[in-house]
Amino acid sequence: MDFRQLRYFIAVAEEENIGRAAKRLHISQPPLTRQIKQIEDELGVSLFTRTPRGMELTDVGRLFLDEARNIEILFEQATERTLEAAQGRLGRLDVAIFGSGIINAIPQIMLAFTEAYPGVKVHLHQMNKGEQIEALRQRRINVGFNRMLVPLPDITSELVLTETLLLAVNERHPLSRLDSIPFAALKDHPLILFPSVGRPNFIDKVIRICGELGFFPRIAQEVGDAVTGVALAAAGFGICVVPKSLTALTLQGVVFRPISDLRDHWAVDLSCIYRTGDESPILKAFLKTVRDYRDSLKAR
Repeated sequence: MDFRQLRYFIAVAEEENIGRAAKRLHISQPPLTRQIKQIEDELGVSLFTRTPRGMELTDVGRLFLDEARNIEILFEQATERTLEAAQGRLGRLDVAIFGSGIINAIPQIMLAFTEAYPGVKVHLHQMNKGEQIEALRQRRINVGFNRMLVPLPDITSELVLTETLLLAVNERHPLSRLDSIPFAALKDHPLILFPSVGRPNFIDKVIRICGELGFFPRIAQEVGDAVTGVALAAAGFGICVVPKSLTALTLQGVVFRPISDLRDHWAVDLSCIYRTGDESPILKAFLKTVRDYRDSLKAR
């Protein structure tokens, strides 16, 4: 017995007449009659009582109609869920995130995606750059977010945004009294750098900038994440160079100051990464959300 035969049975049971059921199904009466007989022969029961008025369900037939309708509903649900999955609207998405990116852009992207695709279960994983790449290759995650990514043949990197740099300074520090601070002034002050893993990383970028200006930084601390860096700056352990998104943090004792001699190539990127050639419908839907977010930034 197949699903087509169940549909034939349901139509005859609901119409209580072979002729009306055949018209509803857009087939002729003889093949419909044969299909009903075949169902009864296969089950070894009488589903209908044939009367001059038409087809009346037997007690067994009424039970079978309830079960057939349940099967029809389940089939329709399975079809709908399959179509939703094919459109990236159903399933699971594993996303790797890291320190400072979670402050602003990534939450906005995730919120937009979950609102547009509520049927997708999103699982977030805190991973550094190396861990993200390994997890992608092992198919433990679908996509990751990070900065300063080295090109890899099996990993595609897509730019989300670029951010300017600012300085996080203790509010009692002499430099905090300036409206903007020259980066070169940092040569005389201890710096707090992050993250301490995943090289090349933001630490390397800050050191290169110092090199451009002719000095090597006085490194007070290398910490694991941006929040810790800003917290130490607030406590007076040193000055922390941060992407602009970190200004969303509200910590007592710290102020953010622009860099007066800022250069365009000092900007820091935020990119998403995924397996090259991954054609997953859910990943495609997520990347569309990322691109829509990127486009919205350009329109501002």
